Amino acid sequence: MHNKKIDKGHPVILTVDVVLLTLTKDLLQVALQKRDKEPYFGQPALPGGYVHAEEDIDSQAAARRVLREKLGLISPYLEQLYTFASATRDPRGWSASISYYALLPHEAIAAQQSDRLLFLPADDLPQLPFDHNRIIDTAVKRLRDKSTYSALPCHLLPELFTLSELQQTYEQILGHPLDKSAFRRKISDLGFLEATSKTRKGVHRPAQLHRIKPANKLILFNRTI
Repeated sequence: MHNKKIDKGHPVILTVDVVLLTLTKDLLQVALQKRDKEPYFGQPALPGGYVHAEEDIDSQAAARRVLREKLGLISPYLEQLYTFASATRDPRGWSASISYYALLPHEAIAAQQSDRLLFLPADDLPQLPFDHNRIIDTAVKRLRDKSTYSALPCHLLPELFTLSELQQTYEQILGHPLDKSAFRRKISDLGFLEATSKTRKGVHRPAQLHRIKPANKLILFNRTI
């Protein structure tokens, strides 16, 4: 049993933390920022901040605000992950963090955030402040689990992509190779992509570019990839 004395005179600290995941250098990476205040000043941590009761209509609005104000980013895909709460996770007192995870292609992040973010492999992180390692581990597991039965990995790709790039993205997230013929047959049967008239230069011939069908942010499959 933890013997830390709880100060009942202070209100609960309520924050949001955002796990921004991207693919770069063939690795799933998480975006971190160096903290600009205590506790843990100067240490890399998840982008986060207090909930602003006067302007945040809900926790998702708070998470979107954190992404916008701290990183200058808007993520088309933002999903609530879990609420991490205890008397010991924050040295300032009893706290609750409503965590979210967001997905963006690395190109979209790097174009605006060349010097504000630190990207580290999600599977090989140092010890981070608070319980941010646990939050990241939970987000990575959620992404990998949902990638087996959804189009979620598409949000780590540019708007237009080849089928080879899509397969590589699934493989990088899941951590194992996929049979090319079987993968393409499943993708075709599921029908969540549409071919465009554009192509990209390939090794032997131009590769056709695809995109997710309009108005489809998250397609769930009736079977696993």
